[in-house]
Amino acid sequence: MGSGTSSFTGCGRVLLLLAASVVVVGSASAQQAGSETQTGQTQNSQSAHPGEAPAAVPSVPQPVPSALPPVQSVSQAAASASGAAPAKAPDTAQDSADQSTIVKLGPGDLMEVNVYNVPELTSKARVSLSGDVYLPLIDYVHVEGLTQEEAQGLIEKRLADGGFVRNPHVTIFMDEAASSAVTLLGEVQKPGMYPDVADHKLYEVLSEAGGFTQMASRKIAVIRRNQADPIRVDLPRNLADDLSSNIDIMPGDTITIPRAPVIYVVGDVGRPAGLLVDNGTLTVLQAMALAGGANRTAKLGAARIIRKGPTGMTETKVEIKKMLEAKSPDITLQADDILFIPVSGGKVLAGRTFEAAMAAATAVSIYAVHP
Repeated sequence: MGSGTSSFTGCGRVLLLLAASVVVVGSASAQQAGSETQTGQTQNSQSAHPGEAPAAVPSVPQPVPSALPPVQSVSQAAASASGAAPAKAPDTAQDSADQSTIVKLGPGDLMEVNVYNVPELTSKARVSLSGDVYLPLIDYVHVEGLTQEEAQGLIEKRLADGGFVRNPHVTIFMDEAASSAVTLLGEVQKPGMYPDVADHKLYEVLSEAGGFTQMASRKIAVIRRNQADPIRVDLPRNLADDLSSNIDIMPGDTITIPRAPVIYVVGDVGRPAGLLVDNGTLTVLQAMALAGGANRTAKLGAARIIRKGPTGMTETKVEIKKMLEAKSPDITLQADDILFIPVSGGKVLAGRTFEAAMAAATAVSIYAVHP
C-alpha cells in the first residue's frame, strides 16, 4: 500500500507539471497570435505592395494642393480657430489723409544741420526755390518733399559714401518752417505768414492775426496743398454761435478773407452811405431804410441803379413809388451797386447821372450791415 500510494503521488505531480506547461505555452501562443494579427492589420492598411491601395479598405484620392497656404500669424490663427472675424484692413483713404498732414521740407525753410562729434560741419542753410540746400563737403542736396528724418538719412548717406565721416549721425533743427507756415491774406488786422499756428483751429489762427477788419466778409476760403478746389467756409457774425465752421488748419494752408460786398446809396437820402453787407442780401427798400430814407425833395421816379457789367457801366430805372405801394417787386441789389436818388426839380443833364452818382459815392462813409 505504501508503495502504491507513493507511486500515485509521483504520477499526480507529473500530471500537474504537464498541465501547467500546457497553460503557459497556450498563453504565449495567444499573445503571439494577437501581436501578429495587429501587425498584419497595420500592414494591410498601408499596402501589401508599394503604390497599391489595400483591397479591404478602399482609399479616396486626395487633391494635391498647387501651393502651400499663406503663413498666418499666431493672432490670425487664433482668430480663425475661435471663429472670430479677421482684423479689418487699414483704410487707405485715412492713411493718405494722415500722410498729407506730415510736415515736409520745402522752399524757404531755414534749417540747421549738425553732425555728431564733427562741429566743423555744423551749418545753417535755407532751401532754395529749386528745393536744394548747399552743405559743406557734399555740395547741393535735394531735400524738397522730404521729412526731417528722411533728409537726415540722405545727408548721412552722402557723408558716408564720400568717405568724409565714418558712421555719421546727422540732426536737423528747423529755425524757420516757411513752407509749413499758414498764410493769411485779405481783411485781417495783421495779414502775413504764421509759422507756428499749423495744426490749429481756424478760429485760433484768425485770433492770432488780430481778427477781422471792418470791411471783412464772412465768406472765406482755405487753399490747401494738393487740392484743386479751395475749402469754402461761411462764418457766423458771432463765431461762438457756430463751432462747426472751426475747421482744422494744416501746414502750408492759405486763408483768404475777401472784402465784404458794398452797396452805395447816394443822392437825396437822409444819410448817404456805403452799406457793407457781410452776410446775406440787400434789396432797394432795405438799402433806402438803412440810409435814412428819402428826403422830401427826393425825386423817387428818377431813381437809378448803376451797375458794373461785363460791357461796362449800366443804368437801370427803379420804380421806388410802385415798390412802396407793393405794385412792383423789390429788386435785390448786387455787390458794388450804386442806388442813386436825385433831387426833385434838380437839373441833371442827360448822360450825367453816372458822374453825379460816382462823385457822391466817393464821399460816403461805410457802414456794416447785418441783414
